[in-house]
Amino acid sequence: MLAAIRLFAKSWVAAVLIGVLILSFAVWGVSDVFKTRGSNEVVHAADRGITPAEFRTEWDRAKANLERQSGQPISNELAVENRFDSRVLEMLADRESMAALVDKIGLKPADSLITREIQRIPAFFDQVSGRFDKRLYEEALARNNLTAPAFEQSVRDDIAQSHMAAGLVDGLRPPRAYGALAVVFAQEARDVSAFAVGPPAVEPPAPPTEAQLATFMKENADRLMRPEFRVLSVVRFSAAKFAGSVTVSEADIRKQFDFRKDALNRPETRSLVQIPARDAAAARQIADRLGKGEDPAVAAKAAGVEPVVYADKPVTAVVDRKTGETAFAMASGEVRVVQGDLGLAVVKVTGIQPGQSVTLDAIRPMLEAEARKTLAAERVYEISQIFDDAHAGGANLDEAAAKAGVSVIKLGPVAEQGIDTSGKPVSGISAKLIQTAFRLPEGGESQIEDESQGESYVVRVDKILPKALPPLEEVRQPLTRAWMGQEMSKRLREKADALAERVRKGEDMAKAAQSVGTQLVRLPGLTRQASGQQGPLPPEAFGQAFSAPKGGVFAAGGGGPFVFIVGRVDAIKPPVAAENARAVEQVRPQLGMTLFNEIGGQMPRYARAVLKTRTDPALARQALGIEAPKAKGAKDGKGAASK
Repeated sequence: MLAAIRLFAKSWVAAVLIGVLILSFAVWGVSDVFKTRGSNEVVHAADRGITPAEFRTEWDRAKANLERQSGQPISNELAVENRFDSRVLEMLADRESMAALVDKIGLKPADSLITREIQRIPAFFDQVSGRFDKRLYEEALARNNLTAPAFEQSVRDDIAQSHMAAGLVDGLRPPRAYGALAVVFAQEARDVSAFAVGPPAVEPPAPPTEAQLATFMKENADRLMRPEFRVLSVVRFSAAKFAGSVTVSEADIRKQFDFRKDALNRPETRSLVQIPARDAAAARQIADRLGKGEDPAVAAKAAGVEPVVYADKPVTAVVDRKTGETAFAMASGEVRVVQGDLGLAVVKVTGIQPGQSVTLDAIRPMLEAEARKTLAAERVYEISQIFDDAHAGGANLDEAAAKAGVSVIKLGPVAEQGIDTSGKPVSGISAKLIQTAFRLPEGGESQIEDESQGESYVVRVDKILPKALPPLEEVRQPLTRAWMGQEMSKRLREKADALAERVRKGEDMAKAAQSVGTQLVRLPGLTRQASGQQGPLPPEAFGQAFSAPKGGVFAAGGGGPFVFIVGRVDAIKPPVAAENARAVEQVRPQLGMTLFNEIGGQMPRYARAVLKTRTDPALARQALGIEAPKAKGAKDGKGAASK
């Protein structure tokens, strides 16, 4: 065969074919043949990337966090409309770029360190044995749509970056000049005179006319607009509902016990030291030294070898099978010369931890609960199959539910945020159910959709109530109060500005305060360090007091809608440098951390620039099943622009 290929390669036919190939490469190019990485990645940074499927997993996790924070479900469309996809994409680009940069620097944690860190995470511990359980570890990753390699890589990245951060913090010490500037800024003192301007200072506004109220309602239409509401019919299939009614037999419990006992039992573990010996004479010398209580490391060094130490390990962890069997037959503190499968060695047992065999009675409640959960899930599956078969056969939701013996629950009107028309959360509804319902048209019915923990549902949209402004009569009272409050705040702002202008033109400040029925207050020695949010001035006025020059007059909000402050900076007193030398040294560590945080904030940007990180927003939205918006001026079918 090879000879025939060689013969063909020398023929004129092969020469013509090779010439055609060369010509085609010249015309079409060859770069795309080898360009495989990055072509189908949402984020690409050096040799790291995020595929569309990985982006979807990260998106689901980030959106779930956002829903927990907001206390309401959020659809993909609404999140994308508010550019949440861009934020997730940028976060992933920063993360992958930093990890790639740290790897390029050469910070690479050992595999043993990764394993040790993972095995310390309590979420992966067995409740009975209190030890790391690989099965629980794999189940936890599966629940979160993670693979073991991906999770281990994230742990590796975190450890590498924490080590880099520790080195930076330890070596970063800002100059004393930075500390001096910080102290001067914090301890600069200002004497301020101020008075408040409240509602008695202005004429109260009259209630709005119909025209004013209508205009105000139009101006605030976005805030008053009611969201789209939907009326839903829901059929739920719940394992939790059946858990209390299923009967668990002794055979079911025994089956669970037989399946899990090997994982629950804890084997005997031992701590031992194994010192290799070149011959029998060397072995006897090592054994004598260990028998007299000499440190194994010292005895091994004297013999010119390295000791092998096993700390709290089962017999299966000992590499030499015969040595392990012998060691696990010895007493604690005993020393023996062992001819193992891998050579002669001296073994000393330094500790014994007895194994633990879990009994059926000890874990019966846990096994019964698991068996009950399994049987309930099987029962729910049977019922859902009856429903699904009827639904697929043409029955509507109500008919299929009747055949399956489950009830139809009426929900709504409910908005996409999971609230009713009064703004209160609707019970019995989940984020996923809401998302499903708001993807359906009016009258549309979903298939059986799975939720977590053995829960599933089918939803039908009975009615859609589109977005609309509420009738004016319905919101007249709160709208009138809001208009009058806005008008009062406007009048007070104008009055405070006018009083400030009078003081600037030379009017006595105390008289200006008396003109609005209030008193002038002197505030000597205000500092940024001692004042602030809880100081004698509200935040806006405090900020203006420390931005105005000496003699500067200002008008500012007073911490509420109906209070304004008119103030003047009477004096500015810098701190005495000789008295602040100690403060300069005390503030330097804090400044160092501030500098580190600022450097850390810029690191992802630097990493992305150095590694030329690429992102693909269109591919990211495609992964979410959402079409990217066309660029302005683009036409259907062509002219679509991508950033």
